[in-house]
Amino acid sequence: MTTSFPETKTGLRFGVACSRGSLAVMACLAAVLAAGLPVRAQDNPVLAKVNGAEIRQSDVALAEEELGPSLAQMDPATKKDNVLAFLIDLKIVAKAAEDKKVENSEDFKKRLAFTRSRLLMDNLLATEGKAATTDEAMKKVYEEAAKQITGEMEVHARHILVETEDEAKAIAEELKKGGDFAELAKKKSKDPGASDGGDLGFFTKEQMVPEFSAVAFTLEPGKISDPVKSQFGWHLIKVEEKRARKAPDFEQVKAQIETYVTRKAQAEYVAKLREAAKVERMDKPAEAAKPDAAKPADSKMAPPKK
Repeated sequence: MTTSFPETKTGLRFGVACSRGSLAVMACLAAVLAAGLPVRAQDNPVLAKVNGAEIRQSDVALAEEELGPSLAQMDPATKKDNVLAFLIDLKIVAKAAEDKKVENSEDFKKRLAFTRSRLLMDNLLATEGKAATTDEAMKKVYEEAAKQITGEMEVHARHILVETEDEAKAIAEELKKGGDFAELAKKKSKDPGASDGGDLGFFTKEQMVPEFSAVAFTLEPGKISDPVKSQFGWHLIKVEEKRARKAPDFEQVKAQIETYVTRKAQAEYVAKLREAAKVERMDKPAEAAKPDAAKPADSKMAPPKK
């Protein structure tokens, strides 16, 4: 059984979605704000006070991180104003909730306990992930992936895609008479890339359906195929270039590698803790109670986008 954790910018997501109208969520966010790291006062000005309680710049920054997607379309000034207004409401409503002893309800206690556990988990796994992303570890992953990529053949081709064989044969005749492949692709191909003259860029055999790859990888550069049938219709293929594939530069895929190393380290850490823990599943027979150790998913270093 593979362990996975919902993502945010930091790799882990706060367990309860924030919405302005939820009292429980406001209390949870208050707990998050309280967990913030201390910063120097001069770098963390007070932006508002609510019944004497301060709201600082660091509170706004943390709230922005947690509210993330709902603020994505706002400009910085509007975002700051909206978050500050939210935090003011948070303080006001949270105080009202305290006055009504909301924290004494069983539902609140359960949600607070869950949120505390989730924050503890998030912080510990973030620390483990960060510790694992050393330059040495990332370079090792890069080198191993690069070995699998380097030397593999790839083809740069264009194609024209039509519904019927007769259409394909008619276009083939136009090409034999000197028609321009790219221009005919723009006019007659039903492929989404037709506006680029049917340009598919470079690809490996596995990236195309077998019928297409079988022809594309046997054609010599500059040659045009006979009509080829696939599940998408009928193709005419023109090979522009062939080359041995090269691994992208480390810096181009560094972010992907960092994500992979982080997730792998976190999954292995959770698996190790699970191995040492006594877990009893009451919903399953005893022999099935112990889940499989989490295994990090295989990762393939992707080439840079063209």
